[in-house]
Amino acid sequence: MYIPFDQLPPQARIWIYQANRSLSEAEQTEIKPLLERFATEWSSHGKGLQSSAALLHGRFLVLANNEEAAAASGCSIDASVRFVRELEQQFGLSLMDRTQLAFLNGGEMELVSMPELKSKVATGDIDKNTLYFDTLITNYGELKKAWPRQAGNSWLSRYF
Repeated sequence: MYIPFDQLPPQARIWIYQANRSLSEAEQTEIKPLLERFATEWSSHGKGLQSSAALLHGRFLVLANNEEAAAASGCSIDASVRFVRELEQQFGLSLMDRTQLAFLNGGEMELVSMPELKSKVATGDIDKNTLYFDTLITNYGELKKAWPRQAGNSWLSRYF
């Protein structure tokens, strides 16, 4: 069962996939109905999930499930990964690369590779107050409250 993204309960589980590039307006227009259809059809052991999906900041695909109604099973999570892989192929994207970190720096989205991070911190290009799109958060409430969040308030705090 599809739930509008902004009506998800705070405890809804989320999965965030970051695109390796910004999506064009045309791509976003094409992807949004695919997301809604996936969320509408997403099920676990034949039972429909209370789920949603959104495309945020022209780069982040977010899948969500209200696990208080029905938890996503291994098979349903596998189905979501297959869906994401299909989007990658269809749109020539990479959505599974966790080695690229996205920051909002000077009002611009900047991708930084993990090997680059230490040097960016050392030069002051990234500091604890730089806004970071943490793709490791796991619930809607956290996404709604602080996303992006200051890098110093994320798992990156050990670099400062």
